[in-house]
Amino acid sequence: MIPETAVLLLFVAASLLSVLSSRLHLPYTVALVLGGLLLGALHLFHTPVLTHDLVFNLFLPGLIFESAYHLSASAMWRDRLAIFGLAVPGVFLSMVVTAYVFLWSSEYLPHLSGAVIPLAVALVFGAAVAATDPISVVAIFRKLMAPERLTFMIESESLLNDGTAIVFFSLFLALAEGKVVSIAHLGIDFVSEVGGGALLGLVIGWLSSEVIKRVDDGMVEITITILAAYGSFLLAIQLGYSGVIATVVAGLLCGNYGAQKGMTASVRMAVNIFWEYIGFALNSLIFLLVGLTINLLDLIHIWALILAAYVAVTIARAAVVFGMGAILSRTRAKIPLSWNFVLMWGGIRGALSMVLALSLPIGLPHRELLINLVFGVVLLTILVQGLSISPLARMLKVLGKNESDQKTEVQRLRIFLAQADLHELEQLQKEGLRDQRALKALTRYFEAEQQEASNQLQQLDKPDSNKILQGDFVRLYRRILLSRKEKINQARSEGLLNDISAEQLIVDIDAQLLEIASQPEAVFARMNDVEEGKARA
Repeated sequence: MIPETAVLLLFVAASLLSVLSSRLHLPYTVALVLGGLLLGALHLFHTPVLTHDLVFNLFLPGLIFESAYHLSASAMWRDRLAIFGLAVPGVFLSMVVTAYVFLWSSEYLPHLSGAVIPLAVALVFGAAVAATDPISVVAIFRKLMAPERLTFMIESESLLNDGTAIVFFSLFLALAEGKVVSIAHLGIDFVSEVGGGALLGLVIGWLSSEVIKRVDDGMVEITITILAAYGSFLLAIQLGYSGVIATVVAGLLCGNYGAQKGMTASVRMAVNIFWEYIGFALNSLIFLLVGLTINLLDLIHIWALILAAYVAVTIARAAVVFGMGAILSRTRAKIPLSWNFVLMWGGIRGALSMVLALSLPIGLPHRELLINLVFGVVLLTILVQGLSISPLARMLKVLGKNESDQKTEVQRLRIFLAQADLHELEQLQKEGLRDQRALKALTRYFEAEQQEASNQLQQLDKPDSNKILQGDFVRLYRRILLSRKEKINQARSEGLLNDISAEQLIVDIDAQLLEIASQPEAVFARMNDVEEGKARA
């Protein structure tokens, strides 16, 4: 069977699994992996093999750019302490903890080679499974309206820790192959690869954005974003820099600068839809291939070691997340304790870990064992954590609104829309250019819709009206703070405020935005106490 037919059949399978996962309320990525395992066991048709070149040349640039393009650079900078802390020192700590916990536990378990696993090889394993791939987690959280900051942290951390993990993987691999590498050399290489990638992404992202600003053709602008995505990644790899970091920076620039300054609203919508589909297509294919690549029989033979490795990875993730949470507890980037549990359990591993394992050189000691261990850990994180992350978040009361809150919001929005429609009809009546009978008929219809929505709103059970009040308060407060930030930047651009004073004011606003994102109840209670105190006075 020709590869084109195999890819077509994979898309058919992905579409069917998407419908099935929706009906069964399964995370889409879990359904894809299970579907891939089933197709692999049945051997219905030959499929493309999940290789290093396939992932790095086709999947990774598109997936990374799509995520970075839709991220807010200002929000990432505002939460930089938590995000960069988890993605850089956190990833390194995760690798080391994973390696040592796995080495300690493996002493008590049988393994295939019967020899002691060297520390350098264990560090390679730690680096391979360090990068998180929480696609299913983010999809679940967006659907169930989890706190925006929590969803943003999981997605942006994943983007950056991919680059960190790849760089450390190559450095630890050199150690495992017997090359003499000093700590200073490791540090210099890391800074060089990450810094070079960031600089290259900055240049390509800026050039792409400047071209977009000077072009007024939607198809061309979409093409430029494709060139920025794949060009930044492949060029960085050719120059010895981090392709992931280059693409992240290019995507952030194109999405936050090029799209906002150079695209019309219609073109911006077209580009968004294009990249959303690319993200869906690439994710569908890569998770199906993950399932097709895993051989369950090979994993069953070393199930005890895989379980030990999974426990090591989970302990390492917990140490990083709770350690970072403790460090940030006294800063403006404080992370609520319940979020720490979700961040820890949301550290699902995916295709990148498997591809790094497959790229290990043939002569590396324990190569086959490492590949099977990585595959086993990936499978366990997807199935165990992917299926349980939503119940865990619900139990910790992290996920957003209940059914009553959602119905209330729907009826309130229906009232607002009907009022806006009636106002527009009133303006059209004054113009005298339309048939008055048609306008009156539409007016009666929307008045009835408004009344129906009002009646529905009154009938809804509202056991916790204070929660609705709090939600409105948080949204309004955030809107006012963002408006203040725009006014400060405008004052600075007009010379009414110097840079130092402007930065001080912006830092204070950023701190307030972080506080209402992670502790809305505390902010609401504090301001409510102030209001009640004024009333008593």
